Amino acid sequence: MRRILDRVPTRLADRIVLPDDPRYRLLRSTYTTVGHPAVVVLPRSADDVAAALRLARETDLRVAVRSGGHGLSGNGTNDGGLVIDLSALHRVDVLDRRARLVRVEAGARWAQVARALAPHGLAISSGDHGNVGVGGIATGGGVGWLVRRYGLTIDHIRAVEVVLADGTVVRADAETEPDLLWVMRGAGAGAGIAVAFEIEAMELRQVGHAQLVAAIDPAGDTLRRWAEAGTRAPRELSTAVVLSSRGGTTAAFIQAVVASDREPVIRRALAPLLEIGDVRVRQAHIVPYTEVLPSAQLHANTAQMPSSTTNGLLTELSPAVARGLVAATAAPDPVLVQLRSVGGAAHDVDPAATAFAHRHQNVLVVASAFPPDDRAVLRTGWAPLAPHMDGAYVNFDSAPSGATFARAYPGATGTRVTELWRRYDPEGVLRPRAWA
Repeated sequence: MRRILDRVPTRLADRIVLPDDPRYRLLRSTYTTVGHPAVVVLPRSADDVAAALRLARETDLRVAVRSGGHGLSGNGTNDGGLVIDLSALHRVDVLDRRARLVRVEAGARWAQVARALAPHGLAISSGDHGNVGVGGIATGGGVGWLVRRYGLTIDHIRAVEVVLADGTVVRADAETEPDLLWVMRGAGAGAGIAVAFEIEAMELRQVGHAQLVAAIDPAGDTLRRWAEAGTRAPRELSTAVVLSSRGGTTAAFIQAVVASDREPVIRRALAPLLEIGDVRVRQAHIVPYTEVLPSAQLHANTAQMPSSTTNGLLTELSPAVARGLVAATAAPDPVLVQLRSVGGAAHDVDPAATAFAHRHQNVLVVASAFPPDDRAVLRTGWAPLAPHMDGAYVNFDSAPSGATFARAYPGATGTRVTELWRRYDPEGVLRPRAWA
């Protein structure tokens, strides 16, 4: 510990949290993973981040970077290393209301962003929980409540302020460092530390928000109809599904968000969901977007939800996959299955335009299992489904590996990502160990 304290620069003197600090308990872990870092740094600027990286280099400590701390991989913490916690970098500013351009610091959480933009009548599609941090989504992809209307979060990032592994602070935009901008939008974790984003928001104050329950048959026909309804529904509709089985009966709990405050538009968007089978509407309201990402979801992340998670993308939900999803949910050792609609505006972007190349799929499947046998249960439940998947989303994998990389960054995309990671971080300081 002495070797760390002796090396702490003056600018970080009041921004260091050691294990004997009362704050350490609330800062050492992510949502899913207990960490025991030697030191946590709470930077308040890009220069502080650069100083933290220098401290890690001088003390030979492994680096982890955390924005919100939900990160399912656990890479937002470590044991015995240095964690750069960006939570003090949480400003949200409207730079140009006419152009809908906003600046969001990487340590903000999406409930804070929604609340800050609401008085301006603006919103960003950004995950499905208010406690998720901006930095992780805005460098990995961003499948949110408005994805079919808005696209991915990364699709509207116009510039990123990045601290490279050597401590250099760089602005990446279309004219300056376009290669860095490309890789930061979808594969940023291995290239640099994003400290702020300039993002083009959309005009939005209120949304239609509906909660529905559908009975699911063993063959999964109702699930297939949900997927088909999602592809033909108006783009204003984005949905997420959680499957649950009890007493031999499987149900789908569906949350639907319609990116409009007009009742006729909302009714038209929800109509295809009401035709998929035995559906009950629990509630449907027009609400401010801040109620979809409420501030009540903000909390410290203390490894309160240990789990193992994997995912895959699908162009269509085939009979085999639908049956497999129901079987995994209803098994004696069940897997928690979540489905998210994608497509719509996310398809409008050229697959080569960002490091997120998956621009033809319509469904994201996420599978999770929980201790004590989470890894074995997930492996068993996912095995029949894995061969049917067409790519993966990097942010929903708890055990990143070379296979994860290949699924998330296929073909030429993976080749370019690897090249740029080596260019901007040649020593692999920021890359997860499995990808280093």
